[in-house]
Amino acid sequence: MVKYVLKRIGYSIVTLFVLVTLTFFMQRLLPGDPFTGDKQLPQATMDALYAKYGLDKPVWMQYLMYLGNCLHGDLGISLNENRPVTRIIGESFTVSFDVGMRAIIFAFVLGVLLGTVAAIKRGSATDTICMFVALVGVSVPSFIVGSVLQYFLGLKLYQATQVTVFATTGWDGLNSKILPVLALGFGSLAQISRLTRTSMLDVLGQDYIKTARAKGLSQPAIIWKHALRNAIMPVVTVLGPIAAGVLTGAFVVENIFAIPGLGRYFVQSIQAYDYTMISGTTIFYGAFLILANLVVDLVYGIIDPRVKLEEG
Repeated sequence: MVKYVLKRIGYSIVTLFVLVTLTFFMQRLLPGDPFTGDKQLPQATMDALYAKYGLDKPVWMQYLMYLGNCLHGDLGISLNENRPVTRIIGESFTVSFDVGMRAIIFAFVLGVLLGTVAAIKRGSATDTICMFVALVGVSVPSFIVGSVLQYFLGLKLYQATQVTVFATTGWDGLNSKILPVLALGFGSLAQISRLTRTSMLDVLGQDYIKTARAKGLSQPAIIWKHALRNAIMPVVTVLGPIAAGVLTGAFVVENIFAIPGLGRYFVQSIQAYDYTMISGTTIFYGAFLILANLVVDLVYGIIDPRVKLEEG
């Protein structure tokens, strides 16, 4: 276990280094910079700004300085907000984390339930409906789902009832937290339900399930006590990538629903060529997702004792 964890930490450090390097140089390929474009600043003012933020130095020197600052936990000052990037991340990520965790819990619970029901009712109308929902979730992007929910459950429902059942913007009440979670988690729900159905069908055909039935165990006992534990293992292994999809998908969803999360700052930073904010949010999300994948691997090893973590 210790050897496996140390190896994963080593891989994580290398991955972060590559991520920092690629992000730093690729954002310099964008046309323009933070102080050009529509602002039309005087040349003297632009020169002073370049010197203040170190943009007057060669790119390789900027890179080395940025690496040194990152090692000390300093992600720089946002060129657009004129505040430390770490402070912006600390203030806004709590909201993004709240949105993401609600979406993941919603997708996992309902996805496993739909997939299990579809497997038990294989070939029936229930199975067809469940898989149709999954197909729609996989095919339709989260921003389309969010816009449709805003229009029908937000605008049209309000016009019909004159009551704000679901708020279409903000993140300050229960009625404002339902539609963003549904929009963000719907795609992941579809993936989990399809994977659960496939895995459950495979498990239900195993010999030990047939033996349990021969012993007279009830269907609920077979499903919930014997089949689901093994069928859910593949779902656990994909929770890391699913979490990555949910968090990156939150960028767009947060903008659609005007949620004051980190995704909004990330999108604004790209539009404003805010180099430090782009790099800071990318590094932060990269570190967070690497940690999430490590936790998922460890949890998978606990659920399935056959997994030998020492083997990597």
